[in-house]
Amino acid sequence: MTWSAIEIGVLARAVSHAPSVHNSQPWALEVRGGTADLYERPGVALPRHDPTGRDRVLSCGAALTNLELAVRALGRQPAVTLLPDPARPDLVASVVAAGRAEATAAEVDRYSAMFRRASYRAPFALHRVPRGMLRALTAATGGPGTEGRLVEPRTEASELADLLSHAGALLRDDRAYQRELAAWSSQFRHPLDEDGTLPWAGIVRADTHLPDRITLAERITAESLLIVLTADDTRLDHLCAGAALQQAWLTAVAAGLAGSVLTQPLHLPEVRAGLIERLALPGYPQAILRFGYPVTAVGALAGLPPAEGAEYRRT
Repeated sequence: MTWSAIEIGVLARAVSHAPSVHNSQPWALEVRGGTADLYERPGVALPRHDPTGRDRVLSCGAALTNLELAVRALGRQPAVTLLPDPARPDLVASVVAAGRAEATAAEVDRYSAMFRRASYRAPFALHRVPRGMLRALTAATGGPGTEGRLVEPRTEASELADLLSHAGALLRDDRAYQRELAAWSSQFRHPLDEDGTLPWAGIVRADTHLPDRITLAERITAESLLIVLTADDTRLDHLCAGAALQQAWLTAVAAGLAGSVLTQPLHLPEVRAGLIERLALPGYPQAILRFGYPVTAVGALAGLPPAEGAEYRRT
């Protein structure tokens, strides 16, 4: 089959609404006949925030989830090949419409949720996420080589607070990081006023007042945190982790929750290793998703419109 111009527009719009590191949208979509190829754009680099490019590949994985859901919403069955061409390392995935198949109600809900999803960095409402929902979000991260691990608030909050406090202090004093952050945040329509919730999203400015460890541990205890893990730490694992993270995030939004992702502290080797050791994690932590019920408008603290910065090619 060959995608029509309208269908191609649906695919491109879905990809453009994926979350990405600093809203950099480090991907390009190329449609050829019935095949949609997703490319990484290595030139979109953030040397201090993402020194190894791991978050860039995570972003491409999130875009892949949106692309697959768009194919399903169009009534097609996506056949996905990850990293299909060793000679083209920038080609992260090829998606082929293998045949007609009606989308499930859950897939339609997640497809709709991608256009409402935005990073929510404010405090959540006081009522907790039900355990059934927590199980559903954990299950949503399950896939080949990926799994979700909930943070136990009563027994693990202090350990996580120690590691995040250490990361926040280092980021606050890192001048190169602060220059990169200033260049990125200048694109936002609204100032980065986090209402004291930092360092959740890794947005730690030079003038940020970091909470002490006890206060941060109390905040962690009051929230729901999900760590996305992979069995290994390869480029393929990063791609799968990004796809799994987006599945969980969209599942949360479809259920009326809001969320934001934390990756910056995981770029500090001592923080990542400490997380594995102190929480006895069965894999490599790639991202932390915090979620809960919003008390302010979702998107009030979001960045640029998703369509800006995206790249699309038709051949």
